[in-house]
Amino acid sequence: MIKENRWSIPPNAPACMEKHLDSAQYRADGALLLGASSLSGRCWQGSIWVFKDPKMAPNEGYCCAGVQTEAGVSDVKWVSERGILVASDSGAVELWELAEDETLIVSRFCKYEHDDIVTTVSPQAGGGHAVSGSLDCRVKVWDLTQETVLNTYNAHSSPVMCVASNPSDESLFLSSGQDGRLLLWDKRNPKPASRIDTGPSQGTPTSIAWHPQQSSLFAYGDETGRVSLRDLQKPDSVQTLQPHTRSVTGLAFSAHSTPLLASISNDCSAVVLDPQLSEVFRDGTHQDFVRGVCWSPVASSTLTTVSWDHQVIHHTVCQAGE
Repeated sequence: MIKENRWSIPPNAPACMEKHLDSAQYRADGALLLGASSLSGRCWQGSIWVFKDPKMAPNEGYCCAGVQTEAGVSDVKWVSERGILVASDSGAVELWELAEDETLIVSRFCKYEHDDIVTTVSPQAGGGHAVSGSLDCRVKVWDLTQETVLNTYNAHSSPVMCVASNPSDESLFLSSGQDGRLLLWDKRNPKPASRIDTGPSQGTPTSIAWHPQQSSLFAYGDETGRVSLRDLQKPDSVQTLQPHTRSVTGLAFSAHSTPLLASISNDCSAVVLDPQLSEVFRDGTHQDFVRGVCWSPVASSTLTTVSWDHQVIHHTVCQAGE
């Protein structure tokens, strides 16, 4: 006799989500993707989850799909509507895909091309290529369709902490490493990497986000808690603010006509800044490192943060005049 699935958990989803939530991203229709890891105990494993109703996360019984991964999950990103790109603690870059009316997550490929933990992944414009960075100090460019590495770069002398693909130009991406370097990459050039001067007083860049409307504008955060806004067309014009007391772990621009910038940190806080880098929102509800941040595409005032405390918090952030 087959017992009824009282919790409506999809057939291959794990029974329990690991405590440490490391990454979150919305799909265009509002579905929330989560990456979780178990960073204590004898088995350091992870899982990825999809929630059609983000407000029910991280309750496993309300996910539409989930799957166990062989190691911890450092980063997860949507690739088109059904693809899920994963940065694994095993050194692998993994591509998963939603199937069976989005109740099943199946593996497309798992490639061990890095020699250490993969810390960050970023799909490029168009969805056919992606960039990864690792503790092995390397940056790799992937052809996701061919399931292969196109280029491996050794421009960083220390672990790579973040890569971020330009949202409108598939040839451009940024990378940052523990060597203190912030690099702009243009795949069209014979020597694709150029260093961006962060100034003598800046700490090591730890997180990067491109502006969604201005292709030459980006924000980056560093290990001291500073957040800076920089325009590649105006190299001497840099705005800087220090909203955090510890390392910045994530940045995300909103989809407003005048985008807001959200930042999260190991000081357990989430902060929202306006285009002039003035603080408009702050929350300190999380009880551990905040690791993931994203804006809802269907409710522009909703900011979602996830943390190692296992909380998924949906903040309401209103612009002036709303």
